[in-house]
Amino acid sequence: MTVEALIKSNIFTVVNEGKVDNMISNVFCCDLLSIAMSRIPEESAWVTVMGNMNTIAVASLAEVSCIILAEGIVLDEMSLAKAKEQDITVFYTEKPIFEAGIEIYKLINHG
Repeated sequence: MTVEALIKSNIFTVVNEGKVDNMISNVFCCDLLSIAMSRIPEESAWVTVMGNMNTIAVASLAEVSCIILAEGIVLDEMSLAKAKEQDITVFYTEKPIFEAGIEIYKLINHG
């Protein structure tokens, strides 16, 4: 699945549209940035409640496909600007982390 397909699914609200041709083959749910940085697989949709500049930095370094901010968390203006600069797609949802992760998992594995 691509980020573009996730956008078209309308499951989440797009906060920033970055690279839409990135592949999503995994879901990674984690809020501890040091663990995320060392363990997140490539081509992952990262579901987190950490909506700050460090999240954008980790996403860029780990080459994640996109970020989904769960539980109603929003990016501050500086972090949003950095996501735009880094061409990282960021989504927003009110859903809990687990539920958001399940939605992506279903799309990846069942279309």
